[in-house]
Amino acid sequence: MDESATIAAVATAPGRGGVAVVRVSGPEAFAVATALTGRRVDASRAGRFFHAVLRQGGKVLDDGLVLVFAAPASYTGEDVVEFQTHGGVVAPRRVLAACLACGARLARRGEFTQRAFLNGRLDISAAEAVIDLVDAKTDRAADDAVARLGGAAARADAGLYAAALDISSRLEHALDFSEDELPPGYVEEVTADIASLGARIASEQTRLREGKILREGALVVLAGPPNAGKSSLLNALLGEKRAIVSEVAGTTRDAIEEWLDVAGWPVRLVDTAGLRHAADAVEAEGVDRAEELIARADLVVALDLDVPGALRVHSKCDLVRGEGLNVSAVTGEGLDALKEAIASRLAARAEAVDEPSADASARRGELLGAAQVALARAAGGVPDLVLAANGARAAAESLGRLAGKVYADDLLDTLFSRFCVGK
Repeated sequence: MDESATIAAVATAPGRGGVAVVRVSGPEAFAVATALTGRRVDASRAGRFFHAVLRQGGKVLDDGLVLVFAAPASYTGEDVVEFQTHGGVVAPRRVLAACLACGARLARRGEFTQRAFLNGRLDISAAEAVIDLVDAKTDRAADDAVARLGGAAARADAGLYAAALDISSRLEHALDFSEDELPPGYVEEVTADIASLGARIASEQTRLREGKILREGALVVLAGPPNAGKSSLLNALLGEKRAIVSEVAGTTRDAIEEWLDVAGWPVRLVDTAGLRHAADAVEAEGVDRAEELIARADLVVALDLDVPGALRVHSKCDLVRGEGLNVSAVTGEGLDALKEAIASRLAARAEAVDEPSADASARRGELLGAAQVALARAAGGVPDLVLAANGARAAAESLGRLAGKVYADDLLDTLFSRFCVGK
């Protein structure tokens, strides 16, 4: 990436609207603003905005507000100017074209945030949180992204690393002594600290898995035989008539998907074709797709059907009671209980230790997992302090990489600080 280039782009979504924002960042941002406004723009205007008529040569492009940010106190850490133009398509496009004509180049996808990361304005977890906040579909997902944007993940990582470093340095120091020379209760104390750190890492792993669900949404599939009430239940949960409901078996031939907020969990709720031996090729294709979705689902809501691990539901309790959670799409009975059950299952899924975290945070998941394994090795090594020290050192290395620290130097500093003067 050419960090010396000045970049520009429309920072607001395209389409009709009251205001659009054109953002310019880089060493020539002030020069671009000076050219478009006809006024001298420099760091003395930082933190303020002013009204200006925007021109290219003698042609008036638009008029609006100009916001000025001086490095390093800007989103990217560089000199930044934002033009607040009228909305729509034409006005921001004209202003952007003028910025490019003045020497800026078009920014690549995510390049403003990339520069913020490279210039130390955001850590990697906060940079990931930016896009998660933009894509958030529920308040809970937005709250999670805001917390990470504010540095919650970075602080957690730093805390884990500090604790691992402390345990590792204590064990390394203990290697210089015989077991008889160690203070009373030393082994019990370090074992308790290792267990405490392991529990903290497990909590972070749970939060990581929760974050994956909040970012991507949980795939919840309604499955069952024809006329079990899947489409009616979909409509009832959504509060609108999204799927066709008919007494004719096999009405649903293809999967119907909608987003739903379930206690803060973003859910991709899918109505599927009734599971049976299909009468024709089209229905057979629908059944095949239903089976594929069931196999991939984070949770299957099974209506009058036995599916291993599924949430069993009977959706016509206004007519007759059935097995599992009784729900009525007609009267609304049981709908709140069903949502609570779905939320509970998703929370339990996030806590499952074998749940993979293969996403944008895969590296974080791998390092937490490696630290947990190493820490278990350290706990299993006690009272053999050599084995315990090796495990703790490996855990600190993984957490040090997670926190972006240089493990070796930090460990040596901490270790030697425990020595007496002159030793």
